[in-house]
Amino acid sequence: MPAFTKSLFGQVMVALILGVVAGVLWPDFAAQMKPFGDGFIKLIKMIIAPLVFGVVVHGIASAGDLKKVGRVGVKSIVYFEVVTTIALVLGIIVAYVFGPGHGMNVNTATLDASAMSTYVERTHQMHGAVDFLLAIIPSTFVGAFANGDILQVLVIAVLFGAALSLIGERAQPVTHLIELVTEVLFKIIGFIIRLAPLGVFGAIAYTVGAYGVGSLQQLGMLVLLYYVTVVFFVLVILGGILRLAGFSILKFLRYLREELMIVLGTASSDSVLPQIMRKLEHMGIKDSTVGLVIPTGYSFNLDAFSIYLTLATVFIAQATNTPLAFGDLLLILGVALLTSKGAHGVPGSAIVVLAATLSAVPVIPVIGLVLVLSVDWFMGMARALGNLIGNCVATVVIAAWEGDIDRARAHRVLDGTAEDEAALFNPEPEPELPAA
Repeated sequence: MPAFTKSLFGQVMVALILGVVAGVLWPDFAAQMKPFGDGFIKLIKMIIAPLVFGVVVHGIASAGDLKKVGRVGVKSIVYFEVVTTIALVLGIIVAYVFGPGHGMNVNTATLDASAMSTYVERTHQMHGAVDFLLAIIPSTFVGAFANGDILQVLVIAVLFGAALSLIGERAQPVTHLIELVTEVLFKIIGFIIRLAPLGVFGAIAYTVGAYGVGSLQQLGMLVLLYYVTVVFFVLVILGGILRLAGFSILKFLRYLREELMIVLGTASSDSVLPQIMRKLEHMGIKDSTVGLVIPTGYSFNLDAFSIYLTLATVFIAQATNTPLAFGDLLLILGVALLTSKGAHGVPGSAIVVLAATLSAVPVIPVIGLVLVLSVDWFMGMARALGNLIGNCVATVVIAAWEGDIDRARAHRVLDGTAEDEAALFNPEPEPELPAA
């Protein structure tokens, strides 16, 4: 037991259990623990933009072949669209097969519209395809970093790295400086990640204390069905894709267990972005591929979120006794393909995008959104986990597709026979002084 509690995984597990206990026994006290979870996520977010910039710039400048970088980008987008479509279709199929909303017979006139007013207002932040593409271009160089917009930072980083690559030998001092700064940022992450158990305790205690375990009773079928669907998608769909690349999904999940537990507690995949990038590099994947696929996937490859989008939409239609024709399902699928992109970073993104999707499907009453508000946070845990796993699998698959992974090293790491990955984020010990 002492060895278990000394590991980050063990500490996060203990914090998770303590958070649930505190939420059940002392709900008022637990509800006040929210700042711990929020503070931990803010500490991580403050470092993400410069870290992504450093990793991507160094990766491209070191790659030397800009055509290769372009190939990785194109392959990533193709992969994202195919897998996202599979996730959207799976959500519709599950909703129709199990019918979680049937029998609720909700009268939309009795729903409280004020509960969703904030989220409907935020749908104005969601743009069409053209506006979304224009929004990727930052207004200023510094503004992208100040706003923490990862896609905008990625655009700057790709341009900056390409320019360094073209300059060649004379740009080596700048490339070396960026590499050193990136190493410093990873050391800072090592300090912050030690606070993960505290952040997980605060987040999970607040959730159970504020909403109560009983809040799942009314919509328990929807929540349970969503969790089972995400597990099926990860083990079967993503597991099959990863198997084609030559790796085991179970070993891969075991390798990422510490990060997955943090995401489960905080319901935010942002909280582990830097560690995930470092761990994938530790597996033997080139930093240029990791630096391009992971940040892009955070906006374009939201697998679990896609399942949620179509499942919740059909659920609301069923609960409000709204019949859906085949054309309506195709419209839902098409709209969801667009609205699911770029949702990352919008406050309350899941509800906001769901509202935008419902607004584009006239036959479904938007007011039905109120039905899922009470359980959205609980479903958010599975969303964050599924999205993170999907992006990590995408990185491995695209690296294997492009030949950017050291397969022998990857198998040693996943089998646990490589050096301890815990040293990735821990400051190096001070060298011992020679004896007199």
